[in-house]
Amino acid sequence: MTSPLSGVVDSHCHLDFADFDDRDAVIERARAAGVKLMVTISTRVRQFDKIRALIETYEDVFATIGTHPHNAGEEMDVTAAELIEIARDPKVVGIGEAGLDYHYDLAPREAQMAGFRTHIAAARETGLPLVIHSREAEDDTAVVLEEEMGKGAFTPLLHCFSSDMRLARRGLKIGAYISFSGIMTFKTAQALRDVAAEVPLERLLVETDAPYLAPVPKRGKRNEPAYVVHTLKALAEVKGLDAQEMANITTDNFHRLFTKVPRL
Repeated sequence: MTSPLSGVVDSHCHLDFADFDDRDAVIERARAAGVKLMVTISTRVRQFDKIRALIETYEDVFATIGTHPHNAGEEMDVTAAELIEIARDPKVVGIGEAGLDYHYDLAPREAQMAGFRTHIAAARETGLPLVIHSREAEDDTAVVLEEEMGKGAFTPLLHCFSSDMRLARRGLKIGAYISFSGIMTFKTAQALRDVAAEVPLERLLVETDAPYLAPVPKRGKRNEPAYVVHTLKALAEVKGLDAQEMANITTDNFHRLFTKVPRL
């Protein structure tokens, strides 16, 4: 019987979503699977009270503050100063998720772009990592990151990476970390596994993006933080490493990036 993993981190989930009406049980299953920390990611600044209640309830759950590009049109009044103020909370450990999504285009692209740059300014000022959502917007994402990096340093995290090596290389060049989700376990995702094979070990993270994108063998079900171990094992296989070794590496990387999070 395989021993359970330990010290795993789910760097990106959405525990505030209504999908998790059994939140206590979900978090207990994550702990039983060896997940020691979870970061629940903000998608609407105006709904941060829900997240605040979560992080005050669970010692091992931390949060970010930001507006998802899908919601950029709703929150055009959010300022960098407001993000910075909320980020003073000891358990708010990152900015975002923000970025560009040209697949769904649920918000005007101008609003997405403006919000992206606002979040970058907050990440630069706070020194917290910027959690980036990019879908079918690779060139614009890279251009914005490169332009903004020229104005002053910040640390990008390309979350739920599903793009090609071009964006990965441009991100890595400016110091970005890259996080892989359950997508990399899909049979059709060999190209993504090829990208993961090229990303340096010291820049890798794993995540669920729960409740979305459950990995094989849980595909088709609601995703939850416990399932991050399946992505971790797939990433370990790509890198030719033991799963626990990969857990140790990605957790060390997480703490190097998310410096406000204590080592529980």
